[in-house]
Amino acid sequence: MNRETTLTAGAAVVVAVTLLAAAVVPGVLADPTDRGPLPPGRVTLADDLALAPSNVTGQTATLDVETRLHHRGNLANNVTVRFRAVDAESGLVETTRIVDVGNLTRDGERVVRTNLTVRREGDYRIETVVFRDTERVDSGTTTVRGLGALTPAYARTSVGFTDSDVLPPVAVSVADTADNRTTLSLGASLTNRGDGPSEDLQVTLVLRQADSNLVAGRQTVDVGTVRPGRTATAETTVTVPSNYNYYVDAVLWKDGVMVDTAQSVANLDPQRRIRVNESVEDVEFRVEDFETDSGAGGDDGGGPRTTTETESPGFGVGVAVAALAASALLARRWSR
Repeated sequence: MNRETTLTAGAAVVVAVTLLAAAVVPGVLADPTDRGPLPPGRVTLADDLALAPSNVTGQTATLDVETRLHHRGNLANNVTVRFRAVDAESGLVETTRIVDVGNLTRDGERVVRTNLTVRREGDYRIETVVFRDTERVDSGTTTVRGLGALTPAYARTSVGFTDSDVLPPVAVSVADTADNRTTLSLGASLTNRGDGPSEDLQVTLVLRQADSNLVAGRQTVDVGTVRPGRTATAETTVTVPSNYNYYVDAVLWKDGVMVDTAQSVANLDPQRRIRVNESVEDVEFRVEDFETDSGAGGDDGGGPRTTTETESPGFGVGVAVAALAASALLARRWSR
């Protein structure tokens, strides 16, 4: 076998082995157009976090949370979003939710929603973190305050005490007085600020004596139907001891739950008066505050001094003594 034949046979064997290896083990032969692994697509938060209360109870509030992810570029595998509520004061984690978004293939935005349930008495930081294949790629924070001001579902009503400078929420007037007892006429003004008729409501009116804070009277009145945008008055009477001042507390109830309050006063003491949320005592009128004569011989009772017909204005005790002495001398001369 000559040299050329040997080389040809060897080359044929190499080609055959190469083809066989390529068939048995894929990827042995490098693709000249292959540029290596593609970089993953970019995923970021597209907008601020949107929050809205969906369910409020006496102790907790559930927040509907929504954010948007923006994807651009190649495939982004295994994308997840973690929502976490952290107490703003203590830094403790209140609740955590992880949402699996999956693989993002197309450019554009993807809406991600979940809900977080937290206690109502705190303020919270809502932390949003985006992961791509366990790699943290973006994050954001939103602060939530004032959850305690949310009204629980069981206490929601469109009816409340009227808030007007012309029409007070609680009107008080004297209906009758007898035997040191005063009967007060009380009227609680209620306005329906909603779009539907009122629910089954009650108003309780409590009178507290201003100095002792003792309850002197209490009445509960059922409230009839109040049409949308209309104002109604729940009226009753309460009899209390006269010559005292009273705070009038009005409480609006719905199915046993207190939903609104208002306050007024009843001033029956002629010497003193009180105001709502403030006590004011008049200074007693005293005559000595206006006297200019501070000499002896004044009235011990502090009352005003009066002049009678037997008094001679301008003559004092010294003049009377001198007159008596002159009379005695004159009588002595006559006796001689």
